[in-house]
Amino acid sequence: MSLERLIIFDTTLRDGEQCPGASLNRKEKLEIARKLSILKVDVIEAGFPVASPGDFDSVQEIAREIRGSSIAGLARALERDIESAARALEKAESPRIHIFLSTSKTHREHKLQKSKSEIIKMAIDAVKFGKKFFGDIEFSPEDASRTEQDFLFEVIEAVIDAGAKTVNIPDTVGYAVPEEFGELISSIKSNVKNINKATISVHCHNDLGMAVANSLAAVKAGARQIECTINGIGERAGNAAMEEIVMALKTRKDFFGADTRIDTKHIMPSSKLVSSLTGFFVQRNKAIVGKNAFAHESGVHQDGFLKKKDTYEIMNPKDIGIEESELILGKHSGRNALSKRIGDLGYKLTDIELNEVFKDFKILADEKKDLFDEDILSLIQKQKTLEDDLTTYKLESIKCSFESGKVPKASVILKNKDGGSNEATAKGDGPIDAICNAIDIITGLTCKLIDYQVMSKTKGRDAQGEVIVRVVSNNREVLGKGIGVNTMEASGLAYINAINKLLFKVKSGSLQCDDVIGP
Repeated sequence: MSLERLIIFDTTLRDGEQCPGASLNRKEKLEIARKLSILKVDVIEAGFPVASPGDFDSVQEIAREIRGSSIAGLARALERDIESAARALEKAESPRIHIFLSTSKTHREHKLQKSKSEIIKMAIDAVKFGKKFFGDIEFSPEDASRTEQDFLFEVIEAVIDAGAKTVNIPDTVGYAVPEEFGELISSIKSNVKNINKATISVHCHNDLGMAVANSLAAVKAGARQIECTINGIGERAGNAAMEEIVMALKTRKDFFGADTRIDTKHIMPSSKLVSSLTGFFVQRNKAIVGKNAFAHESGVHQDGFLKKKDTYEIMNPKDIGIEESELILGKHSGRNALSKRIGDLGYKLTDIELNEVFKDFKILADEKKDLFDEDILSLIQKQKTLEDDLTTYKLESIKCSFESGKVPKASVILKNKDGGSNEATAKGDGPIDAICNAIDIITGLTCKLIDYQVMSKTKGRDAQGEVIVRVVSNNREVLGKGIGVNTMEASGLAYINAINKLLFKVKSGSLQCDDVIGP
Protein backbone atom coordinates (compact mmCIF):
# COMPACT_ATOMS: atom_id res chain seq x y z
CA MET A 1 0.00 0.00 0.00
CA SER A 2 1.54 3.32 -1.11
CA LEU A 3 1.22 6.10 1.45
CA GLU A 4 0.83 9.79 0.74
CA ARG A 5 3.25 12.09 2.53
CA LEU A 6 1.71 14.64 4.86
CA ILE A 7 3.41 17.92 5.70
CA ILE A 8 3.68 18.66 9.42
CA PHE A 9 3.61 22.41 10.06
CA ASP A 10 4.57 23.02 13.69
CA THR A 11 3.42 26.28 15.23
CA THR A 12 4.58 25.70 18.81
CA LEU A 13 6.82 28.77 18.61
CA ARG A 14 4.07 31.01 17.25
CA ASP A 15 0.53 29.91 18.15
CA GLY A 16 1.75 27.77 21.04
CA GLU A 17 3.76 30.62 22.51
CA GLN A 18 0.72 32.91 22.32
CA CYS A 19 -0.86 30.80 25.04
CA PRO A 20 -1.18 32.94 28.20
CA GLY A 21 1.73 32.22 30.52
CA ALA A 22 3.81 30.42 27.88
CA SER A 23 6.12 33.27 26.84
CA LEU A 24 9.56 32.07 25.72
CA ASN A 25 12.80 34.00 25.42
CA ARG A 26 15.08 33.94 22.38
CA LYS A 27 17.34 31.15 23.65
CA GLU A 28 14.40 28.98 24.65
CA LYS A 29 12.78 29.39 21.24
CA LEU A 30 16.01 28.45 19.52
CA GLU A 31 16.37 25.36 21.71
CA ILE A 32 12.85 24.22 20.80
CA ALA A 33 13.51 24.94 17.10
CA ARG A 34 16.59 22.72 17.25
CA LYS A 35 14.52 19.93 18.76
CA LEU A 36 11.81 20.37 16.09
CA SER A 37 14.49 20.09 13.41
CA ILE A 38 15.75 16.82 14.94
CA LEU A 39 12.12 15.68 15.01
CA LYS A 40 12.10 16.34 11.23
CA VAL A 41 9.19 18.75 11.25
CA ASP A 42 8.59 19.92 7.67
CA VAL A 43 7.74 23.54 8.49
CA ILE A 44 8.59 25.43 11.68
CA GLU A 45 6.52 28.56 12.20
CA ALA A 46 9.12 30.47 14.19
CA GLY A 47 7.03 33.45 15.22
CA PHE A 48 5.27 36.69 14.29
CA PRO A 49 8.20 39.00 13.41
CA VAL A 50 6.32 42.31 13.42
CA ALA A 51 4.85 41.63 16.88
CA SER A 52 7.95 42.72 18.78
CA PRO A 53 11.72 43.23 18.37
CA GLY A 54 12.24 40.08 20.44
CA ASP A 55 10.02 38.02 18.17
CA PHE A 56 11.80 39.40 15.11
CA ASP A 57 15.23 38.49 16.56
CA SER A 58 14.06 34.97 17.46
CA VAL A 59 12.72 34.28 13.96
CA GLN A 60 15.88 35.72 12.43
CA GLU A 61 18.17 33.56 14.58
CA ILE A 62 16.14 30.41 13.92
CA ALA A 63 16.14 31.16 10.19
CA ARG A 64 19.90 31.64 10.26
CA GLU A 65 20.70 28.40 12.11
CA ILE A 66 18.07 25.74 11.37
CA ARG A 67 18.48 23.60 8.27
CA GLY A 68 16.39 20.74 6.93
CA SER A 69 13.03 22.36 7.75
CA SER A 70 11.23 25.30 6.14
CA ILE A 71 11.04 28.32 8.44
CA ALA A 72 7.85 30.35 8.35
CA GLY A 73 7.02 33.77 9.71
CA LEU A 74 3.46 34.96 10.28
CA ALA A 75 2.14 38.20 8.82
CA ARG A 76 -1.17 39.97 8.59
CA ALA A 77 -2.26 41.03 5.09
CA LEU A 78 -0.31 44.28 5.54
CA GLU A 79 2.84 45.33 3.71
CA ARG A 80 4.74 46.25 6.89
CA ASP A 81 4.02 42.82 8.39
CA ILE A 82 5.11 41.03 5.22
CA GLU A 83 8.29 43.14 4.91
CA SER A 84 9.16 42.39 8.56
CA ALA A 85 8.68 38.65 8.01
CA ALA A 86 10.78 38.75 4.83
CA ARG A 87 13.67 40.52 6.60
CA ALA A 88 13.56 38.08 9.52
CA LEU A 89 13.57 35.09 7.14
CA GLU A 90 16.27 36.43 4.84
CA LYS A 91 18.90 33.83 5.84
CA ALA A 92 16.54 30.85 5.94
CA GLU A 93 17.40 27.85 3.78
CA SER A 94 13.74 27.46 2.84
CA PRO A 95 11.69 30.55 3.87
CA ARG A 96 7.90 30.79 3.91
CA ILE A 97 5.67 33.77 4.61
CA HIS A 98 2.36 32.84 6.18
CA ILE A 99 -0.24 35.54 5.53
CA PHE A 100 -3.62 35.55 7.26
CA LEU A 101 -6.78 37.62 6.86
CA SER A 102 -10.19 37.21 8.47
CA THR A 103 -12.99 36.11 6.14
CA SER A 104 -16.00 35.15 8.29
CA LYS A 105 -18.98 37.47 8.51
CA THR A 106 -18.41 38.00 12.23
CA HIS A 107 -14.80 39.02 11.69
CA ARG A 108 -15.51 41.11 8.59
CA GLU A 109 -18.21 43.14 10.29
CA HIS A 110 -16.92 43.46 13.83
CA LYS A 111 -13.14 43.10 13.61
CA LEU A 112 -12.17 44.53 10.22
CA GLN A 113 -15.25 46.48 9.12
CA LYS A 114 -14.54 45.42 5.53
CA SER A 115 -16.76 44.26 2.69
CA LYS A 116 -16.28 41.00 0.83
CA SER A 117 -14.72 42.75 -2.16
CA GLU A 118 -12.31 44.63 0.08
CA ILE A 119 -11.28 41.38 1.76
CA ILE A 120 -10.57 39.70 -1.58
CA LYS A 121 -8.52 42.70 -2.80
CA MET A 122 -6.50 42.76 0.44
CA ALA A 123 -5.81 39.03 0.17
CA ILE A 124 -4.68 39.23 -3.47
CA ASP A 125 -2.47 42.28 -2.85
CA ALA A 126 -0.86 40.69 0.21
CA VAL A 127 0.00 37.44 -1.60
CA LYS A 128 1.41 39.29 -4.61
CA PHE A 129 3.47 41.52 -2.32
CA GLY A 130 4.82 38.48 -0.47
CA LYS A 131 5.80 36.84 -3.77
CA LYS A 132 8.23 39.73 -4.36
CA PHE A 133 10.35 38.32 -1.53
CA PHE A 134 9.87 34.54 -1.61
CA GLY A 135 8.17 31.96 -3.78
CA ASP A 136 6.66 30.03 -0.86
CA ILE A 137 3.55 31.86 0.32
CA GLU A 138 0.87 30.36 2.52
CA PHE A 139 -2.50 32.06 2.94
CA SER A 140 -5.00 31.52 5.77
CA PRO A 141 -8.59 32.80 5.61
CA GLU A 142 -8.99 33.26 9.36
CA ASP A 143 -12.15 31.74 10.88
CA ALA A 144 -12.66 29.73 7.69
CA SER A 145 -14.95 27.18 9.33
CA ARG A 146 -17.49 29.94 10.04
CA THR A 147 -17.09 31.68 6.68
CA GLU A 148 -19.87 31.43 4.08
CA GLN A 149 -18.71 28.62 1.78
CA ASP A 150 -19.27 30.43 -1.53
CA PHE A 151 -17.21 33.36 -0.31
CA LEU A 152 -14.53 31.06 1.11
CA PHE A 153 -14.20 29.31 -2.28
CA GLU A 154 -13.86 32.70 -3.95
CA VAL A 155 -11.10 33.85 -1.60
CA ILE A 156 -9.17 30.59 -1.96
CA GLU A 157 -9.32 30.68 -5.77
CA ALA A 158 -8.17 34.31 -5.79
CA VAL A 159 -5.12 33.79 -3.55
CA ILE A 160 -4.03 30.70 -5.51
CA ASP A 161 -4.22 32.75 -8.72
CA ALA A 162 -2.14 35.42 -6.95
CA GLY A 163 0.58 32.85 -6.22
CA ALA A 164 -0.20 31.14 -2.86
CA LYS A 165 1.27 27.63 -2.80
CA THR A 166 -0.55 26.58 0.37
CA VAL A 167 -4.07 27.47 1.47
CA ASN A 168 -4.70 26.86 5.13
CA ILE A 169 -8.24 26.32 6.42
CA PRO A 170 -8.36 27.34 10.08
CA ASP A 171 -11.00 26.30 12.56
CA THR A 172 -9.92 29.36 14.49
CA VAL A 173 -12.33 29.07 17.41
CA GLY A 174 -12.68 25.27 17.49
CA TYR A 175 -16.30 25.46 16.30
CA ALA A 176 -16.29 22.65 13.75
CA VAL A 177 -17.07 18.98 14.27
CA PRO A 178 -15.20 16.22 12.38
CA GLU A 179 -17.86 15.21 9.86
CA GLU A 180 -18.63 18.84 9.05
CA PHE A 181 -14.98 19.83 8.77
CA GLY A 182 -14.16 16.87 6.54
CA GLU A 183 -17.06 17.84 4.27
CA LEU A 184 -15.71 21.40 4.10
CA ILE A 185 -12.35 20.15 2.80
CA SER A 186 -14.12 17.91 0.27
CA SER A 187 -16.23 20.89 -0.87
CA ILE A 188 -13.11 23.01 -1.34
CA LYS A 189 -11.57 20.28 -3.50
CA SER A 190 -14.76 20.05 -5.57
CA ASN A 191 -15.58 23.76 -5.93
CA VAL A 192 -12.27 25.65 -6.16
CA LYS A 193 -11.20 25.36 -9.80
CA ASN A 194 -7.46 25.83 -9.27
CA ILE A 195 -7.12 23.91 -6.01
CA ASN A 196 -4.77 21.39 -7.63
CA LYS A 197 -2.14 24.18 -7.79
CA ALA A 198 -1.94 24.45 -3.99
CA THR A 199 -1.63 22.26 -0.93
CA ILE A 200 -4.65 22.23 1.36
CA SER A 201 -3.67 22.74 4.99
CA VAL A 202 -5.73 22.78 8.19
CA HIS A 203 -5.23 24.53 11.51
CA CYS A 204 -7.66 23.37 14.22
CA HIS A 205 -8.23 24.66 17.72
CA ASN A 206 -9.40 22.57 20.63
CA ASP A 207 -12.19 24.64 22.20
CA LEU A 208 -14.63 21.71 21.99
CA GLY A 209 -11.91 19.07 22.38
CA MET A 210 -12.01 18.09 18.69
CA ALA A 211 -8.85 19.65 17.20
CA VAL A 212 -7.12 16.32 16.50
CA ALA A 213 -10.33 14.65 15.31
CA ASN A 214 -11.08 17.56 12.96
CA SER A 215 -7.53 17.52 11.60
CA LEU A 216 -7.66 13.79 10.90
CA ALA A 217 -11.09 14.12 9.26
CA ALA A 218 -9.52 16.74 7.01
CA VAL A 219 -6.68 14.37 6.10
CA LYS A 220 -9.20 11.72 5.16
CA ALA A 221 -10.94 14.30 2.96
CA GLY A 222 -7.73 15.31 1.16
CA ALA A 223 -5.83 17.88 3.26
CA ARG A 224 -2.09 17.30 2.97
CA GLN A 225 -0.66 19.69 5.55
CA ILE A 226 -1.56 19.77 9.25
CA GLU A 227 -0.73 22.67 11.53
CA CYS A 228 -0.20 21.61 15.12
CA THR A 229 1.85 22.11 18.28
CA ILE A 230 3.85 20.01 20.71
CA ASN A 231 1.61 18.90 23.60
CA GLY A 232 -1.29 20.73 21.91
CA ILE A 233 -0.40 24.07 23.54
CA GLY A 234 -1.90 27.24 22.08
CA GLU A 235 -4.54 29.93 22.42
CA ARG A 236 -7.37 29.18 24.87
CA ALA A 237 -7.85 25.37 24.93
CA GLY A 238 -4.90 24.88 22.59
CA ASN A 239 -4.21 23.48 19.15
CA ALA A 240 -4.20 20.04 17.60
CA ALA A 241 -1.47 18.04 19.34
CA MET A 242 1.31 17.10 16.93
CA GLU A 243 2.19 13.86 18.72
CA GLU A 244 -1.41 12.63 18.61
CA ILE A 245 -1.78 13.36 14.90
CA VAL A 246 1.54 11.79 13.96
CA MET A 247 0.98 8.62 15.97
CA ALA A 248 -2.62 8.29 14.79
CA LEU A 249 -1.38 8.38 11.20
CA LYS A 250 1.46 5.98 11.95
CA THR A 251 -0.71 3.51 13.88
CA ARG A 252 -3.66 3.65 11.47
CA LYS A 253 -1.93 3.80 8.09
CA ASP A 254 -4.47 1.23 6.98
CA PHE A 255 -7.27 3.78 7.46
CA PHE A 256 -5.68 7.10 6.51
CA GLY A 257 -3.33 5.94 3.75
CA ALA A 258 -0.91 8.69 4.75
CA ASP A 259 2.17 9.16 6.91
CA THR A 260 4.69 11.82 7.90
CA ARG A 261 8.47 12.07 7.89
CA ILE A 262 8.53 12.74 11.65
CA ASP A 263 11.25 10.83 13.52
CA THR A 264 8.86 9.68 16.22
CA LYS A 265 11.49 8.52 18.72
CA HIS A 266 12.09 12.21 19.46
CA ILE A 267 8.45 12.87 20.38
CA MET A 268 8.83 12.32 24.12
CA PRO A 269 12.06 14.36 24.47
CA SER A 270 10.40 17.19 22.51
CA SER A 271 7.31 17.03 24.73
CA LYS A 272 9.41 17.19 27.87
CA LEU A 273 11.46 20.13 26.57
CA VAL A 274 8.39 22.20 25.65
CA SER A 275 6.72 21.34 28.96
CA SER A 276 9.84 22.35 30.89
CA LEU A 277 10.42 25.64 29.08
CA THR A 278 6.80 26.79 29.06
CA GLY A 279 5.98 25.53 32.55
CA PHE A 280 2.87 23.82 31.15
CA PHE A 281 2.87 20.35 32.62
CA VAL A 282 1.39 17.50 30.61
CA GLN A 283 -1.64 15.86 32.23
CA ARG A 284 -1.01 12.26 33.32
CA ASN A 285 -3.67 10.78 31.06
CA LYS A 286 -2.69 12.81 27.97
CA ALA A 287 -2.58 10.65 24.85
CA ILE A 288 0.90 9.59 23.65
CA VAL A 289 3.05 11.70 26.01
CA GLY A 290 1.15 11.57 29.31
CA LYS A 291 2.79 9.74 32.21
CA ASN A 292 0.04 7.11 32.12
CA ALA A 293 -0.04 6.64 28.33
CA PHE A 294 2.12 3.50 28.51
CA ALA A 295 1.44 2.53 32.12
CA HIS A 296 -0.76 -0.29 33.38
CA GLU A 297 -2.03 -0.79 36.94
CA SER A 298 -5.16 -2.93 36.62
CA GLY A 299 -4.39 -6.53 37.49
CA VAL A 300 -6.42 -7.81 34.53
CA HIS A 301 -4.63 -5.47 32.12
CA GLN A 302 -1.22 -6.29 33.56
CA ASP A 303 -1.84 -10.01 33.24
CA GLY A 304 -2.91 -9.67 29.60
CA PHE A 305 -0.04 -7.31 28.82
CA LEU A 306 2.53 -9.70 30.29
CA LYS A 307 1.17 -12.53 28.16
CA LYS A 308 1.06 -10.47 24.94
CA LYS A 309 1.73 -6.74 24.80
CA ASP A 310 -0.78 -5.87 22.10
CA THR A 311 -3.66 -7.08 24.26
CA TYR A 312 -3.60 -3.61 25.84
CA GLU A 313 -1.11 -1.58 23.78
CA ILE A 314 -1.51 -0.47 20.17
CA MET A 315 1.82 1.38 19.98
CA ASN A 316 5.40 0.52 20.85
CA PRO A 317 6.66 2.96 23.51
CA LYS A 318 10.11 2.89 21.90
CA ASP A 319 8.56 4.52 18.82
CA ILE A 320 8.05 7.76 20.76
CA GLY A 321 11.28 7.67 22.75
CA ILE A 322 10.26 5.69 25.85
CA GLU A 323 12.42 2.69 26.73
CA GLU A 324 9.53 0.47 27.77
CA SER A 325 6.00 0.41 29.12
CA GLU A 326 5.54 0.66 32.86
CA LEU A 327 3.66 -1.73 35.06
CA ILE A 328 2.44 0.47 37.89
CA LEU A 329 2.24 -1.42 41.14
CA GLY A 330 -0.74 -0.26 43.16
CA LYS A 331 -3.81 -1.55 44.90
CA HIS A 332 -5.32 -2.72 41.58
CA SER A 333 -2.25 -4.75 40.59
CA GLY A 334 -2.29 -8.54 40.47
CA ARG A 335 0.07 -11.24 41.64
CA ASN A 336 1.48 -11.72 38.13
CA ALA A 337 2.69 -8.12 37.86
CA LEU A 338 4.19 -8.22 41.36
CA SER A 339 5.96 -11.49 40.57
CA LYS A 340 7.46 -9.97 37.42
CA ARG A 341 8.71 -6.89 39.29
CA ILE A 342 10.25 -9.12 41.98
CA GLY A 343 12.01 -11.08 39.23
CA ASP A 344 13.21 -7.83 37.61
CA LEU A 345 14.70 -6.85 40.96
CA GLY A 346 16.71 -10.07 40.96
CA TYR A 347 14.78 -12.13 43.51
CA LYS A 348 13.18 -15.54 43.24
CA LEU A 349 10.52 -16.37 45.80
CA THR A 350 8.78 -19.60 46.59
CA ASP A 351 5.02 -19.69 46.12
CA ILE A 352 4.56 -19.42 49.87
CA GLU A 353 6.90 -16.43 50.11
CA LEU A 354 5.20 -14.76 47.11
CA ASN A 355 1.80 -15.24 48.72
CA GLU A 356 2.98 -13.57 51.92
CA VAL A 357 4.67 -10.71 50.07
CA PHE A 358 1.50 -10.23 47.99
CA LYS A 359 -0.63 -9.98 51.17
CA ASP A 360 1.73 -7.36 52.62
CA PHE A 361 1.84 -5.59 49.26
CA LYS A 362 -1.95 -5.21 49.13
CA ILE A 363 -1.99 -3.78 52.66
CA LEU A 364 0.80 -1.34 51.81
CA ALA A 365 -0.87 -0.32 48.52
CA ASP A 366 -3.94 0.78 50.45
CA GLU A 367 -1.76 2.97 52.67
CA LYS A 368 0.49 4.49 50.00
CA LYS A 369 -0.39 6.33 46.80
CA ASP A 370 2.87 5.53 45.00
CA LEU A 371 4.86 2.34 45.44
CA PHE A 372 8.52 2.32 44.47
CA ASP A 373 11.01 -0.49 43.94
CA GLU A 374 12.36 0.25 47.41
CA ASP A 375 8.92 -0.57 48.84
CA ILE A 376 8.92 -3.94 47.07
CA LEU A 377 12.47 -4.63 48.23
CA SER A 378 11.42 -3.93 51.83
CA LEU A 379 8.60 -6.45 51.57
CA ILE A 380 10.90 -9.04 49.99
CA GLN A 381 13.58 -8.55 52.61
CA LYS A 382 11.02 -8.78 55.37
CA GLN A 383 9.80 -12.12 54.03
CA LYS A 384 13.27 -13.46 53.24
CA THR A 385 14.57 -12.67 56.72
CA LEU A 386 11.46 -13.84 58.58
CA GLU A 387 12.25 -16.78 60.80
CA ASP A 388 9.07 -18.27 62.21
CA ASP A 389 11.05 -20.16 64.85
CA LEU A 390 12.18 -16.83 66.28
CA THR A 391 8.70 -15.33 66.36
CA THR A 392 6.98 -15.48 69.73
CA TYR A 393 4.94 -12.32 69.35
CA LYS A 394 3.34 -10.55 66.40
CA LEU A 395 1.91 -7.05 66.50
CA GLU A 396 -1.85 -6.97 66.13
CA SER A 397 -2.51 -3.29 66.81
CA ILE A 398 -1.12 -0.13 68.36
CA LYS A 399 -3.11 2.81 69.60
CA CYS A 400 -1.04 5.79 70.61
CA SER A 401 -2.16 9.21 71.89
CA PHE A 402 0.01 12.29 72.06
CA GLU A 403 -0.89 15.83 73.06
CA SER A 404 1.40 18.70 73.98
CA GLY A 405 1.69 19.12 77.73
CA LYS A 406 0.27 15.69 78.53
CA VAL A 407 1.95 12.34 79.22
CA PRO A 408 1.83 10.09 76.11
CA LYS A 409 -0.08 6.83 76.40
CA ALA A 410 -0.04 3.70 74.21
CA SER A 411 -2.21 0.58 74.03
CA VAL A 412 -0.70 -2.48 72.36
CA ILE A 413 -2.21 -5.83 71.41
CA LEU A 414 0.20 -8.68 70.63
CA LYS A 415 -0.67 -12.08 69.26
CA ASN A 416 1.38 -14.93 70.68
CA LYS A 417 2.56 -18.08 68.95
CA ASP A 418 -0.35 -20.11 70.27
CA GLY A 419 -2.86 -17.74 68.64
CA GLY A 420 -3.93 -15.93 71.79
CA SER A 421 -3.85 -12.17 72.23
CA ASN A 422 -2.53 -10.04 75.07
CA GLU A 423 -3.20 -6.34 75.62
CA ALA A 424 -1.50 -3.72 77.75
CA THR A 425 -1.60 0.06 78.15
CA ALA A 426 1.30 2.14 79.41
CA LYS A 427 2.56 5.69 79.67
CA GLY A 428 5.99 6.98 78.79
CA ASP A 429 8.24 9.98 78.36
CA GLY A 430 7.26 10.00 74.68
CA PRO A 431 5.05 7.94 72.35
CA ILE A 432 7.87 5.49 71.51
CA ASP A 433 8.67 5.00 75.19
CA ALA A 434 4.97 4.39 75.91
CA ILE A 435 4.79 1.75 73.14
CA CYS A 436 7.90 -0.03 74.45
CA ASN A 437 6.59 0.03 78.02
CA ALA A 438 3.27 -1.52 76.93
CA ILE A 439 5.15 -4.26 75.05
CA ASP A 440 7.35 -4.93 78.10
CA ILE A 441 4.23 -5.43 80.24
CA ILE A 442 2.94 -8.10 77.84
CA THR A 443 6.24 -9.91 77.31
CA GLY A 444 7.47 -9.67 80.91
CA LEU A 445 10.85 -8.44 79.73
CA THR A 446 12.53 -5.35 81.05
CA CYS A 447 14.71 -4.01 78.28
CA LYS A 448 16.69 -0.89 77.71
CA LEU A 449 16.45 0.90 74.36
CA ILE A 450 19.96 2.16 73.67
CA ASP A 451 19.63 3.27 70.03
CA TYR A 452 16.73 4.34 67.85
CA GLN A 453 17.00 5.36 64.18
CA VAL A 454 14.44 6.15 61.50
CA MET A 455 15.33 6.21 57.83
CA SER A 456 13.10 6.95 54.84
CA LYS A 457 13.14 3.97 52.50
CA THR A 458 11.22 5.60 49.64
CA LYS A 459 10.14 9.00 48.33
CA GLY A 460 7.37 11.39 49.27
CA ARG A 461 5.37 12.23 52.36
CA ASP A 462 3.88 8.74 52.40
CA ALA A 463 7.31 7.10 52.26
CA GLN A 464 7.92 3.94 54.21
CA GLY A 465 10.09 4.49 57.24
CA GLU A 466 12.58 1.87 58.39
CA VAL A 467 13.07 1.90 62.16
CA ILE A 468 16.17 0.28 63.64
CA VAL A 469 16.46 -0.23 67.41
CA ARG A 470 19.17 -1.65 69.65
CA VAL A 471 17.91 -3.26 72.81
CA VAL A 472 19.89 -4.51 75.83
CA SER A 473 18.67 -7.09 78.34
CA ASN A 474 20.98 -8.79 80.87
CA ASN A 475 24.07 -7.46 79.07
CA ARG A 476 23.00 -8.98 75.75
CA GLU A 477 22.40 -6.62 72.87
CA VAL A 478 20.11 -7.34 69.93
CA LEU A 479 19.08 -5.42 66.81
CA GLY A 480 15.44 -5.03 65.79
CA LYS A 481 13.98 -3.73 62.53
CA GLY A 482 10.54 -2.58 61.47
CA ILE A 483 9.22 -0.99 58.30
CA GLY A 484 5.96 0.83 57.64
CA VAL A 485 4.27 3.99 56.43
CA ASN A 486 3.26 4.73 60.03
CA THR A 487 6.45 5.43 61.98
CA MET A 488 4.81 4.64 65.33
CA GLU A 489 3.75 1.22 64.08
CA ALA A 490 7.17 0.60 62.51
CA SER A 491 8.75 1.46 65.86
CA GLY A 492 6.56 -1.11 67.61
CA LEU A 493 7.44 -3.72 64.95
CA ALA A 494 11.15 -3.03 65.41
CA TYR A 495 10.95 -3.35 69.20
CA ILE A 496 8.95 -6.61 68.95
CA ASN A 497 11.49 -7.95 66.44
CA ALA A 498 14.21 -7.32 69.04
CA ILE A 499 12.12 -8.87 71.83
CA ASN A 500 11.53 -12.01 69.76
CA LYS A 501 15.28 -12.38 69.27
CA LEU A 502 15.88 -12.04 73.01
CA LEU A 503 13.20 -14.63 73.84
CA PHE A 504 14.63 -17.07 71.31
CA LYS A 505 18.05 -16.79 72.94
CA VAL A 506 16.49 -17.47 76.35
CA LYS A 507 14.67 -20.57 75.09
CA SER A 508 17.73 -21.86 73.30
CA GLY A 509 19.83 -21.41 76.43
CA SER A 510 22.11 -18.83 74.90
CA LEU A 511 20.87 -16.08 77.20
CA GLN A 512 20.32 -16.24 80.96
CA CYS A 513 17.41 -14.03 81.80
CA ASP A 514 15.80 -14.65 85.19
CA ASP A 515 13.13 -12.07 84.70
CA VAL A 516 11.64 -13.60 81.57
CA ILE A 517 8.18 -14.57 82.69
CA GLY A 518 5.91 -14.46 79.70
CA PRO A 519 2.20 -15.03 79.70
